[in-house]
Amino acid sequence: MLLTLLAAAGSAALYAIGGSLAEPRLGVVAGPPDDLPFEALRIPRADGGQVAAWFAEGSASRGGVLLVHGIRSDRRAMLPRARFLFEAGYSVLLIDLQAHGETPGEWITFGYRESRDVAAGVDYLAARLGGRPVGVIGVSLGGAAALLGESPVDADAVVLEGVYSSIQRAVRNRLGRRLGGVGRALAPLLVWQIEPRLRVSPRALVPLAAIDELDAPVMIIGGTADRRTQPDETKAMYLRAKAPKRLWLVEGAGHQDLYRYAPATYRQQVIAFLDRFLVGT
Repeated sequence: MLLTLLAAAGSAALYAIGGSLAEPRLGVVAGPPDDLPFEALRIPRADGGQVAAWFAEGSASRGGVLLVHGIRSDRRAMLPRARFLFEAGYSVLLIDLQAHGETPGEWITFGYRESRDVAAGVDYLAARLGGRPVGVIGVSLGGAAALLGESPVDADAVVLEGVYSSIQRAVRNRLGRRLGGVGRALAPLLVWQIEPRLRVSPRALVPLAAIDELDAPVMIIGGTADRRTQPDETKAMYLRAKAPKRLWLVEGAGHQDLYRYAPATYRQQVIAFLDRFLVGT
């Protein structure tokens, strides 16, 4: 009887944890700030939804960059990147992924349904800029959203930061970090919840497989001390990607805002990569 009660309590706790990881993070996004010439937008999506966004147009000699935030965040997290990119002449588009900020959504789907928001953002930028090159910078969930869904994003350059290799590995890393070996053993029970709860198969949440189909120059960034997306995952993503490609492992960085961690080097590395592919002639 006691064992049955403990098992039931443990199952209920895991189900609650699964729900908390995927529950929406919706809320009013104050702004836009007045230090950039932002325009507040609602970008139409192919399924009839709308994506909340801010847009600022830069120089006609450069392309645009879609900036995509991480999990349980919103477009404001990408403002520091937007500022240095705009200063360098790029147009910038910051969006709220579905189930985040002001873009509605029932559940966070770890990049699957969020991919529609990324596609809508890229389509909007391409049209708004008259066909000038369009790049994407995706952080964690934002990077996964650039790879997953029906196909990877159709962009001219992509920067991926701290993107998990598979949902199975992501859950195991996170539970192992909190609970050690017990957490890693329980990880399959959390992964099992994904399909009935989110109506998304775990097989559709494997960025490491999806990157094979990315037809764009790609820069892959990770931290050498990242325990959520571990360095071997970042290296594996790089090895699977098509050329041209670049790998930057940020020494000492964990699963955190890599621009905030190493701002000067980040600006130098990312601008050099984007300038190669997004500067018009």
